[in-house]
Amino acid sequence: MMIEDFGARVASVWEGLRSTTRNLVERALQAPASNSASPPPARAEGRPYDARADWELSRLLAALDERAAEAGASLNTEQVKELRRMADTTALVLQSQTQSAEVFAQLVARAHRACDYARIDQLADTLNVRFAPSEICELARSGDAVVRALAHEALAQSPLSLLIGLLADPVDSEVARDALERQAIEYGSEEARRVVQILDQSDAIDDDL
Repeated sequence: MMIEDFGARVASVWEGLRSTTRNLVERALQAPASNSASPPPARAEGRPYDARADWELSRLLAALDERAAEAGASLNTEQVKELRRMADTTALVLQSQTQSAEVFAQLVARAHRACDYARIDQLADTLNVRFAPSEICELARSGDAVVRALAHEALAQSPLSLLIGLLADPVDSEVARDALERQAIEYGSEEARRVVQILDQSDAIDDDL
């Protein structure tokens, strides 16, 4: 099936991809059908993260999903099937490599629309493994309730030292403090409780001044 069969916007985005990015999708599409429900292998250890590929694939996924939503009578059954397969494959490629808060939110929202809770769980598992603390904090401020909940849960399970380090950041400190309070209250961490107590005492001193 030709990419032009999916409409002008999809074809335009596809043609705008770098060859390396296009190859990621083409290789995933050629993978055995039995593996289509699982993410492709993650990036090789030490291989640089390609933020531009994330951006390109994110645009492609948005175009494919938009086309699938409006296909209606303009595409036949086989074309719709292939369009959705390409969209799902692009999402899996992104899932296997992304370190972008924006792309993560896009993938979670997509899985939530499809009520694919297993996929949401898979995405959640990547947060503390692959994402920088600042990216997780950005997700914790997301307008999407599901994304926010996943990010807050990931932070609550982060090492205490990481959260203490975030307290010095004027943007992320509030999110980090929330995570420390959860560790103290929900997880019973005595170390987190002591840090929260110190923070509360510091706030009281500041109020008196």
